[in-house]
Amino acid sequence: MARWHDAVVALLFAGAFEARAESEVFQFRTQEDATKPADAAACAAAPFEATVKLGAGIYVPRAREQDGKWVDLGQKSVGTATACLRITPGTPLAPGNQVPAHMRFVLPEGTFAATGTCNVVSNDVPVAGLVLAGCALKLVEMPAGYVGGTVSSTSSFNPKKLPGYATGSYYTLLAYRGPPPKAAGAKAPTP
Repeated sequence: MARWHDAVVALLFAGAFEARAESEVFQFRTQEDATKPADAAACAAAPFEATVKLGAGIYVPRAREQDGKWVDLGQKSVGTATACLRITPGTPLAPGNQVPAHMRFVLPEGTFAATGTCNVVSNDVPVAGLVLAGCALKLVEMPAGYVGGTVSSTSSFNPKKLPGYATGSYYTLLAYRGPPPKAAGAKAPTP
């Protein structure tokens, strides 16, 4: 019985001092920019054949503290982004359709890449032909010290080049920084 009790106490003690990953959140917007072409290597790393490749600048908006409304969209680019999508001629960009997506963000913190899907929400708001989508992506590449995370976006895609509308997204990147996961068979420290 004492041996069982000692083992339980050792596990509880080890858990109390085990390092935990800390979350970091980045919020930024991207806007397609012909002077910042898509990174071919980013799209080659996608787990699918990318048929649409977009290059963009990354900007950091400023928000009002009282309600979070963005009052300055950021004028200075702080990095670059590449969007790699799988949209085929037979794939309508209709509400409810999912589009495979792979994104790479080169930020001052380092390079992050994520893979997942974008769900088409609308293709006629505020005008016919402008596509609104929401993307949910899993981090698959990140700077040293990060262990994983997610990226989500609210995006507008202007495939018809409608005047007055840009292709771009508003992103939230949630990344966990912390100790690497324990190796299989690792022992808990002795109290």
